[in-house]
Amino acid sequence: MTSKKSPRLLDSFNFAFEGIVHTLRAERNMRLHFLIAATVMTLAIVADVSKIELIALLISITFVLITEMINTAIEAAVDLSTTEIHPLAKLAKDIAAGAVLIAAINALAVGYLVFSGKTANRAAKAIDHVRDVPSELAIVAFVLTVIAVIAVKALTGSGTALRGGMPSGHAAVAFAGWIVVTYVAGEDHRFLASAVVLILALLVAQTRLEAGVHTTWELVAGALLGALLTMAIFQLAGV
Repeated sequence: MTSKKSPRLLDSFNFAFEGIVHTLRAERNMRLHFLIAATVMTLAIVADVSKIELIALLISITFVLITEMINTAIEAAVDLSTTEIHPLAKLAKDIAAGAVLIAAINALAVGYLVFSGKTANRAAKAIDHVRDVPSELAIVAFVLTVIAVIAVKALTGSGTALRGGMPSGHAAVAFAGWIVVTYVAGEDHRFLASAVVLILALLVAQTRLEAGVHTTWELVAGALLGALLTMAIFQLAGV
């Protein structure tokens, strides 16, 4: 009888990386988490956060990624153990998903505490001159965003005005709204209002991703189109 050899250290690392790569390929949420993590790290460099703030951000990001991977592992184990719609199987998946939600909420709270003070003053100085912008300009921004989405979809021949295709119309309008609120909000509440609307815009994008209507890149393209076009309109208006 031959004894089963334990995997070498290098093999163990390879298996671990295979697990990470599989989760990235199979789970859209994991890809979204990685994209957000990269964005947060970029903002941390730009905002010149302190060492303790960077540690808090890294721990929060790692916590979210770990819980997402555990959630994926639990779902795979449950699906392997039973093909029935069993209440306990559903409970296990719901609890694992709840752990991811708690980690994500914690990460949002940490991100807000780290960046609020650093970015609020810069944002206030950058857009103080448009605080009293007329509401008509916001309407123009939304209309032009929708027109731009339709035009791009017509050129690419994909999807309809607000369903499917490149880019995402829902994401474009949601992120256009984020920029509008950021520009028109009063100085005292600008950062809070902008942060809340940004979270709502991200949730809109998440629902489209979960529904399978759009890919991650279609949502990113829509978000960039809506945000940059609206920002350009406000800048060109010069108010």
